[in-house]
Amino acid sequence: MSRRKLRSKILAHAALVPFLVFALFPFYHMTLTSLKTDRELYDRAAVPLLIHQGVTFEHYAKLLWDTSFLTWTKNSLLVTVLSTAISLVIGTIAAYALARLKFFAVGSFGTGIFVTYLVPTSLLFLPLAQVVNWLGLGDSKWALVVTYPTFLVPFCTWLLMGYFRTVPKEVEECAMVDGATRIQALLRIVLPIAVPGLVCAALFAFTLSWNEFIYALTFTSSSEEITASVGVTTELIRGDSYFWGSLMGGAVLGSVPIVVLYVFFLDYYVSGLTAGALK
Repeated sequence: MSRRKLRSKILAHAALVPFLVFALFPFYHMTLTSLKTDRELYDRAAVPLLIHQGVTFEHYAKLLWDTSFLTWTKNSLLVTVLSTAISLVIGTIAAYALARLKFFAVGSFGTGIFVTYLVPTSLLFLPLAQVVNWLGLGDSKWALVVTYPTFLVPFCTWLLMGYFRTVPKEVEECAMVDGATRIQALLRIVLPIAVPGLVCAALFAFTLSWNEFIYALTFTSSSEEITASVGVTTELIRGDSYFWGSLMGGAVLGSVPIVVLYVFFLDYYVSGLTAGALK
């Protein structure tokens, strides 16, 4: 490698350092805060970005044994997995229909789905509360399974529409010439090709569900039914008292499932997002 190319490569990587620091700093600060003693946390003379008085795990012990954090995490996983699966199935069918079929106002339907996704949850939780009460799901995690698809389905549909349009129509037409139905062509031909797009949509839907707060706070209240995002904030913030160590410990543990998913499916995520964006 020539010296000029080496220099340009080093400069290109060096330009990424500020973005890397910007992305990783919150995790570093959360982890650091969760490992500090209370005495150091409230010491104004202490350096906030370093640990001087030793590492402690008492905040994690308080989080795991003095609160129902494991129950909240189980509720979050159940709600997130079911909501993501339901939304992905519905979104896949809707996106395929809008990308492949020709019918009246198909373009307007696609635009309408995108606009629906842009409606903020703060405007929807009041009418959805009436639906939840009508279904008899008040203070239940199943209320979240019912309401989360209201913003996940438009997102999955919008994302997958762009990806399905990158799949050549000829592969489906060949399958249907050989006797396959439209559904068979979708299941056996299109979906295997569209795996990166499906993984990308699933990751985004999982992330949105896992981090959702307004619906979870509105539709659940008991400690046995709330999710981790609500439980950590409501149980560890009591009036003017903030249990910062345990709060940051909950944030660190709550980010682990997302990090694991993105690490394992990073290649699918990048290829699926890029293909849909280029289309």
